[in-house]
Amino acid sequence: MAVNPRVVALKALMRVVRAGWPLRALRPLMGPYDPFTPAMRFDPYPAYRTLRAEHPVHWHPVFRSWLVSRHEDVAKVLRHPATSVDRAQLGDLELLDLSPEAIEAIRVSLLMLDPPAHTRIRGLVNKAFTPRVVDALRPRIAALVDELLDAVEARGERSLDLIRDFAYPLPVIVIAELLGVPAEDREQFKRWSDQLAVVLDPFSTGGRFDGVDRAFVESAAYFGRVFEDRRRAPRDDLVSGLVAAEEGGARLSETELLSVCMLLLGAGHETTTGLIGNAVLALLRRPREAQRWLEEPGLAANAVEELLRFDSPVQMTDRLLSEDLEIGGQVIAKGQQVVLMLGAANRDPLRYENPDSLDLGRREARSLAFGHGIHYCVGAALARAEVEIALPALLRRFGGLHLERAPEPRDYKTSMVLRGLETLPLGW
Repeated sequence: MAVNPRVVALKALMRVVRAGWPLRALRPLMGPYDPFTPAMRFDPYPAYRTLRAEHPVHWHPVFRSWLVSRHEDVAKVLRHPATSVDRAQLGDLELLDLSPEAIEAIRVSLLMLDPPAHTRIRGLVNKAFTPRVVDALRPRIAALVDELLDAVEARGERSLDLIRDFAYPLPVIVIAELLGVPAEDREQFKRWSDQLAVVLDPFSTGGRFDGVDRAFVESAAYFGRVFEDRRRAPRDDLVSGLVAAEEGGARLSETELLSVCMLLLGAGHETTTGLIGNAVLALLRRPREAQRWLEEPGLAANAVEELLRFDSPVQMTDRLLSEDLEIGGQVIAKGQQVVLMLGAANRDPLRYENPDSLDLGRREARSLAFGHGIHYCVGAALARAEVEIALPALLRRFGGLHLERAPEPRDYKTSMVLRGLETLPLGW
């Protein structure tokens, strides 16, 4: 088998990160993008400005990938048919020290599939995850928001940790109920989702995957029982819809069903938690915009789009080129990886006026936060609905809501892909 130099390089980097060795020796090689610094974790946008202005299509020698940071170029790659999400071709699955069964479930994930396999599975998932389902969930989301805020208020402490008390449990409960997971199983459900989310960014835990295989085995056994139960006695939940979904005589296999549930379990709550945390922080730093939302409820949908653009919970994604492709004046060869800097593209001054300002009434606020093209996030409508309901309810409930302290770099996730706070203490 031929040696993949990219995989060799990334495995070496992972060993360095896992061992906790200083990365100082690598700093000169990192150039304008070094994701391992506290400054980048805290505020990546100054580095993004440098990338867009001086290195819009930049070869990163450490990650052995092209970084693309301008909106026009990122959108072009996301919608171009000559790109692939089959990261197995890059050897990326070799970086994950997991069981063959777990690797196979990841390999058939929607995040890893190209047409026609992606078209088939996406079509079946879409039949069970429709706008009607999301609209029907709105009253339940509103009730859950009230329940969580009631619990905070009942403590009588005039304070909360936004992430622990609100931004984290809300999307977890919504996804759990959507999948038909009973309340008594939510704690283990949360534990699995935390452990499985590591797969989205292998460097986020220093290259350690100790809990991922265990979470896979336990969740596979759990959902296997759920699938069998729904075949015998369908319910009004997403899993029943996925089990029953059929197109051209084809149904989702057991591994495909598990992969979809794992994706919803892990990615489904992580991004929404990050979005709520980032959005509340942005609004509390700009109280006029927060008040504007309360005074002009018709802004709600546009406000969510602007908050998605302003501080995206997903900062990057990637594609493998299946043919030579010109991007921003640079011809990139077939077989190379292109990392699409969504967070940078969403602040591109060539696309947005005053992009570093938050304007809830901004025209053309739609961003690339949920992707673009055939791989556009399947749960985007649900995430939007949760934020559209949750944020004004929070702001109305606690007048004078404010930061207890300014966030620090250590308060943010140690992830290149997901941007979000681990904690955000608030008072009122």
